[in-house]
Amino acid sequence: MRITMVGTGYVGLVSGVCLSDFGHEVVCVDRDAAKVARLRHGEVPIYEPGLDALMARNMAEGRLSFTTDLRAALEGAGAVFIAVGTPSRRGDGHADLSFVEAAAREIAQAASGPMVVVTKSTVPVGTNRAIARILSEERPDIPFAVASNPEFLREGAAIGDFMRPDRIVVGLDAPDGPARAAMAEVYRPLALRELSFVWTDLESAEMIKYASNAFLAAKVTFINEVAALCERVGADVKAVARGMGLDGRIGPKFLHAGPGYGGSCFPKDTRAFAQTGRDHGVALRLVEAVIDINEQVKARMLTKIAALCDDRIAGRTITVLGVTFKPDTDDMREAPSLTIVPALIGAGAAVRVVDPQGRREGERLLPGVTWDDDPYRAAEGADLIVLLTEWNQFRALDLRRLAAAMREARMADLRNVYSAEEARAAGFLAYDSVGRPGYGFVPA
Repeated sequence: MRITMVGTGYVGLVSGVCLSDFGHEVVCVDRDAAKVARLRHGEVPIYEPGLDALMARNMAEGRLSFTTDLRAALEGAGAVFIAVGTPSRRGDGHADLSFVEAAAREIAQAASGPMVVVTKSTVPVGTNRAIARILSEERPDIPFAVASNPEFLREGAAIGDFMRPDRIVVGLDAPDGPARAAMAEVYRPLALRELSFVWTDLESAEMIKYASNAFLAAKVTFINEVAALCERVGADVKAVARGMGLDGRIGPKFLHAGPGYGGSCFPKDTRAFAQTGRDHGVALRLVEAVIDINEQVKARMLTKIAALCDDRIAGRTITVLGVTFKPDTDDMREAPSLTIVPALIGAGAAVRVVDPQGRREGERLLPGVTWDDDPYRAAEGADLIVLLTEWNQFRALDLRRLAAAMREARMADLRNVYSAEEARAAGFLAYDSVGRPGYGFVPA
């Protein structure tokens, strides 16, 4: 099957590459000619483990190509996917649908015959009906079918998530129309594995995506609130989370206390979901609370850091390990570091940063920091280490070596990678984490 993928951002590129690996002929389209040229030369503009090799193989075998010519890309296509960005609109939390709507208009104008248009972008309820209206208004002479096929990709594990998904959700404009046949063909390789397919209407598919992300964000936020209470009563949040997660009704995933969620999905999707509720007269109070509490969690991390510095951040040298919102990605969108690091600099600290993939975006987003590739060198003469992203490179550090290199051996372990006992044995004068007892400082 020939498939056109409009957009070569994170979702579009990963989806296009993986669909080509299924055996489909995939043409990825982007307006950015320079980006397309780089992709044609095999340059992957994002960091995602395994993506570069998978892209190179499918390009070499002739199943994957890149172009700026939408009209040519649509010729003979059995389906065209819209996979463009839907960032939060400034001021009101609505998803900005301008890129999606523009893509729909361009597809209609470039189409030469009947077409199945599939929305991969995360969009609010009602968007796919709006896309159908745009298509029919632009080209009333062509019959278009519309489908919603939300993605559930975790950055850092996206290829595995696409190839071995928990479920495939497909919303249809008609139960037995051409969109269903096209989508069944797109995912035929996965159907052979007897995966769960959810065939539903457009509105339900759109809701499934937002409700899923809001629930996961709520789970993260819940354990972060529990962590705050654990610190006051002397409990260990890791033990609490394990005890909770062993309950099959709860499960262990997304029960890791830390500095708050970030990334390209949870922040914007919770805001858009809450706004959708307000637009329809339904206050999603739980979702709104999750959004507010997540910001408070980031502020609480700053309080922890200040306490470890005896409430005197000015003049301190602070080494930050990890600034991407999670490991195994270069994505810094709404990462906790974007709140914490500027606040430290604003308070008068000299900040050094080590991150295996964060520098490309971080140099623009975090002006005023000093970048290093070596955590031990970055720790030399430092007053505090802040472990902010749990990259594998930071999970088995020689704590004795770190402590010996520092001017004052103190650590804010905001991902609970180590323990107070390990830090004390290594010579750290003070240590704090999230939801567990620390030592060597006066709690705020």
